[in-house]
Amino acid sequence: MNAATLRNPIAIAIAVLLALILLASTVAIVPETKQAVILRFEQPVGSAINRWKPNEVFGRSGAGVTWRIPLIDRIVWVDKRVLDVELDKQPVLSTDQLRLEVDAYARFRIVDPLKAVVSTGSTSVTEQRVIDQLQPLFSSALRNELGKRPFAALLSPERGQVMDNIQIGLQHLASQYGVQIVDVRIKHAGLPDGTPLQSALDRMKTARDQEALTIRAKGEQAAQIIRAEADAKAAQIYAESFNKDPDFYDFYRAMQSYRYTFSDQVKGQTSLVLSPDNAYLKEFQGRR
Repeated sequence: MNAATLRNPIAIAIAVLLALILLASTVAIVPETKQAVILRFEQPVGSAINRWKPNEVFGRSGAGVTWRIPLIDRIVWVDKRVLDVELDKQPVLSTDQLRLEVDAYARFRIVDPLKAVVSTGSTSVTEQRVIDQLQPLFSSALRNELGKRPFAALLSPERGQVMDNIQIGLQHLASQYGVQIVDVRIKHAGLPDGTPLQSALDRMKTARDQEALTIRAKGEQAAQIIRAEADAKAAQIYAESFNKDPDFYDFYRAMQSYRYTFSDQVKGQTSLVLSPDNAYLKEFQGRR
């Protein structure tokens, strides 16, 4: 610059502004929560900056100042934090032919930002493009796993194993996008409202009624067996008693008959007229 230019404040301001623009186009600061992929003529250059690493300490990662060629290089920012992909009212057919509506979500992080940018063809808002790609894969993994199980499996401790299997299946499909699946959870699983729900309830009621009939039939069968065994045991005891003392056995059975007969007559307020020589009253006549 010559002396005239240095004395011109407008020229100085323009020069400073151009220098700041050039500096801003050259220097970039990568925050802790972001990963950076540099594109040169829309092609990735080198490896990602501040890429996620397991067990890394916050403040000791690759975040900080980075450089790029102005007007040639461009930075694509990729979130380093755990993100969510959700499914709402996903239709699923269980093995017991119930049409279910399932709400679920998966938590993931982008561990290979370079692969995420290349595989999605995204030069901006990479996270949303990854989520858009993961949703149909998540839906497929969910249907494949729940389609192998009855509805009752989602209401039992087996539910945890179901979610683990979905996570493994989704991870196998999502690896192509540089994604690590952190967790999968089923928020809600139920029958849809309306006629399908009522039909399913009717089928469940019919099944429970049939099960109750089966249980009652088995109970009655067991009761009959127990009664038959008790009657046989009683007959055996009576037979043993008769063999030991036939006279006492006859006396005992006669007393039982008198008690039932005369007590019934008293309750009914009726009269019973018998001859003293009647064989039925022989026990009242004493032993001779």
